[in-house]
Amino acid sequence: MKATVEYIINNIGDFTPEIGIILGSGLGDFADKFNSIVLPYNEIEGFKSSNIQGHKGQLVFAEIFGKKVVMMQGRYHFYEGYSMQTVTFPVKVMKKLGVKTLIITNAAGAVSKNYTPGEIMFITDHINFMGTNPLIGSNDETLGTRFPDMSEIYNKDLIQTAMKSAEKLGINYHQGVYAATTGPSYETPAEINMYRLVGANAVGMSTVPEAIVANYCGMKVLGISCITNYAAGVADTPLNHQEVIDTANKVKENFQNLLTEILNSIN
Repeated sequence: MKATVEYIINNIGDFTPEIGIILGSGLGDFADKFNSIVLPYNEIEGFKSSNIQGHKGQLVFAEIFGKKVVMMQGRYHFYEGYSMQTVTFPVKVMKKLGVKTLIITNAAGAVSKNYTPGEIMFITDHINFMGTNPLIGSNDETLGTRFPDMSEIYNKDLIQTAMKSAEKLGINYHQGVYAATTGPSYETPAEINMYRLVGANAVGMSTVPEAIVANYCGMKVLGISCITNYAAGVADTPLNHQEVIDTANKVKENFQNLLTEILNSIN
């Protein structure tokens, strides 16, 4: 951790990020819009490369509306064989760099039958179906307490800001619960029925580990799902990752405009 933070600081100078953004599948182009400092993951000690389509694998530092922002162009995943500690390491690094607010984006499947691909869901809560927790192991008291409260992982004020931003831009949105599974196989129709019964509105293979750790670190968290496909059994079509990328590409302009407006509106 110390070596990682020192390396980053040596490369970004006096730039102290206050907002972090994790850009999910097909959404990484947002970071290309700004003059920035770029650090590839493979040059940062402790960071790993992602081999998943739609994930560039680099940290981007930029000033947006006077706010200093660090963006992850792509994440790495538990299903790639990385440990939970490795998956969430960048969030801890962001904390050490000074980040106080974390925006986590993802591509997700619609569990609720009234959701349509291309829509946005602001995450109000989550259900961890990943079978493990990123905080298992020895605790670093400089980051957070051993038994952190998870009553409000997703900050209500940030959700209100995000909803007002969507309304200003005329973007259709939902509020809902995100269920996280390990992947990499998509869920079965029976599993999706179960997730719906227990209260999930969308499903994906990321976000929850990062959100748990960010909350543990005392960050305010905003979670945004881009609904890219119907989950298994919701529509009579097979699932494939290319559909996720294609849908994300179709709506990325709206999504990028939304992120820009949210950044402009955060106090």
